Amino acid sequence: MLSNRGGGHRLGITEPISLCGPTKDDLKKTQELEKFLQDAGLYESQAEAVSREEVLGRLDQIVKIWVKSISRAKGLNEQLVQEANAKIFTFGSYRLGVHGPGADIDTLCVGPRHATREEDFFGELYRMLSEMSEVSELHPVPDAHVPVMGFKFNGVSIDLLYAKLSLWVVPEDLDISQDSILQNADEQTVRSLNGCRVTDQILRLVPNIQNFRTTLRCIRFWAKRRGVYSNVSGFLGGINWALLVARICQLYPNALPNMLVSRFFMVYTQWRFPNPVMLCDIEEGYLGLQIWDPRRNPKDRYHLMPIITPAYPCMNSSYNVSASTLRIMMEEFSRGHDICEAMETNKADWNTLFEPYAFFEAYKNYLQIDIGADNEDELRIWKGWVESRLRQLTLKIERHTYNVLQCHPHPCDFSDKSRSFHSCYFMGLQRKQGVAPHENERFDIRYTVEEFKHSVNGYTTKKPGMWIHVTHVKRKEIPNYVFPGGVRPPRPKNTWDSQCALELRSASGSQVEKSPDVKSVSDDTDSGKKRKREEEVDSNAKRPQMAVYESVPMMEMASQEQGNGMSFGSLQVANSSGVLNSLVFSAAESSSKNAENLAIKKMTSVSYVSPPEQPALLEELEELEDDVGLRSQSAETTGSGRGGTPMSVTADLPETSANPTSGTESPSIFSIVPDVEELEPVELVVPPLLTSSQAPAVQRKPLIRLSLTTVGKANTKDL
Repeated sequence: MLSNRGGGHRLGITEPISLCGPTKDDLKKTQELEKFLQDAGLYESQAEAVSREEVLGRLDQIVKIWVKSISRAKGLNEQLVQEANAKIFTFGSYRLGVHGPGADIDTLCVGPRHATREEDFFGELYRMLSEMSEVSELHPVPDAHVPVMGFKFNGVSIDLLYAKLSLWVVPEDLDISQDSILQNADEQTVRSLNGCRVTDQILRLVPNIQNFRTTLRCIRFWAKRRGVYSNVSGFLGGINWALLVARICQLYPNALPNMLVSRFFMVYTQWRFPNPVMLCDIEEGYLGLQIWDPRRNPKDRYHLMPIITPAYPCMNSSYNVSASTLRIMMEEFSRGHDICEAMETNKADWNTLFEPYAFFEAYKNYLQIDIGADNEDELRIWKGWVESRLRQLTLKIERHTYNVLQCHPHPCDFSDKSRSFHSCYFMGLQRKQGVAPHENERFDIRYTVEEFKHSVNGYTTKKPGMWIHVTHVKRKEIPNYVFPGGVRPPRPKNTWDSQCALELRSASGSQVEKSPDVKSVSDDTDSGKKRKREEEVDSNAKRPQMAVYESVPMMEMASQEQGNGMSFGSLQVANSSGVLNSLVFSAAESSSKNAENLAIKKMTSVSYVSPPEQPALLEELEELEDDVGLRSQSAETTGSGRGGTPMSVTADLPETSANPTSGTESPSIFSIVPDVEELEPVELVVPPLLTSSQAPAVQRKPLIRLSLTTVGKANTKDL
């Protein structure tokens, strides 16, 4: 029976794909899933839950004392001082009810119009918190895109945002879901309120909150195990995964978590990105705030995986996704779909779905980005800056190699405990699968890396002790400290990925190696099935780079229940001209997954038109705006070392070397050749600077040179 949440109205921009309820098998597998999540330690204890509630209550008392104190200090009369109020709201995983043990609590402090962010929140409230014995690790970030104050209160991690309303008095029963709350609000307040407003709207737009929560816990855990949970790395963060899961709940309102997980992978394996994922229609609102609208906003036309927030002003929450990270996530969706299908015939189980991704076995070439500082506080600041720029390195490598060299950033950082105040990041590198390598081809990305380092070293508050070093390492050279316990484990065997690799090699007629070590699927370039998926994903990823979004189709799908199944009426898609195309489904089709697949295909249809050349070029320049300073330099001063001394770039550069404890660093050289173990010096060619007058007429040249060397065909598939 259809859930009646939403007052009997449809939840979502389309009718559900299926209204089927759970079977006995669904009940059993959902119980197995819930037990798996419990055993995995994803639920906090009752004692920890009580502790969090106490901390939030104490924090609410503190901000109420704070706002009365500053009201009195500003000369308000005693009546206004007594009426002065501030409130604490939660959002994110805690508000959604999917947080785990030790997770941060995202909180928002809402204050009146006379309580300023700079002077009062980051001034007086910071002072009050710093004097409390319960507070530790207090770290304000007032200049962030969303200003935040992080700290621990009795051991509970808190991220506290601030929103200044245009009200003299903040009522205790304040409803921040109303759009009027944004009236006369500054940009930082709008951004800060957005988290709470989006979280609450998600809970309103799902048909069954408990099923949504269990499914989201599962998908979050899966994303972390598979290495695709990180917004800053170009993957997806907590709010993105919540929106994707919520859309599946709308499409299958009566399904239990077992079926919702399966349909999650089935739907998103077929989703035609950059067609946006939306929980509700985008409303323009009456306040004139900018919303996600590719028809009006040129930047929005180039988003690869739009996932739109449901609260006004609706925005794309996943603008960080790149072509490489989209490809990786689509591969993971496909893997999840295959495993869920295998689970239906008892050929796989939940453990198979959650197998950790063997990142350091998946590639033969990696970039290692080491950073360091003089003390812990400076390292924390430096890490935040470097992490925010790592996405630019992925974009640069993709563009400068015409998307032939693909990057896979690891979502976590590592630390060498033998070195003080050190962190490092890794990126896997491989040749685009399905693209035959040119004879004698190799990749020289030295200049690309130097551009990236120059951008990072341009940090305005960089301290002398902050440094960054980038090297190209082979798989066998990966340091042991990245592995659990500091011990390199044996190469994984008998995993789903390794079994698939063997089956695909066998199916394609290629000879399986006799070595006991089995390559992962990501190393297999001979598979026709793998290549086909890769080409489809790449086609989707490239589409917005050469197409302009025209309109989001508005869809209405009539449906009726027929017995235990579902039949479809007509799906009406209104294009940008207002012309309705009727697509009729039969009752026979609707009883199978073929009907679901057809419904998904029609649901994600979207129209595109070719953009003019100039806007596309301007968008590319804007994406890499940090390159401008480097391009304006001469070939003799292309980069700087730790000490800031310009380094000469010549044709006879030595191999990469660095002494982390010294004040100098040799220029990084990246001559990536599939069968060459050592880095080789290659002539660096600096392209001519494109002026604004030349840009429309002259095609941009890559900032790398494809250097030539003899490469055996048998080895070229490995990159």
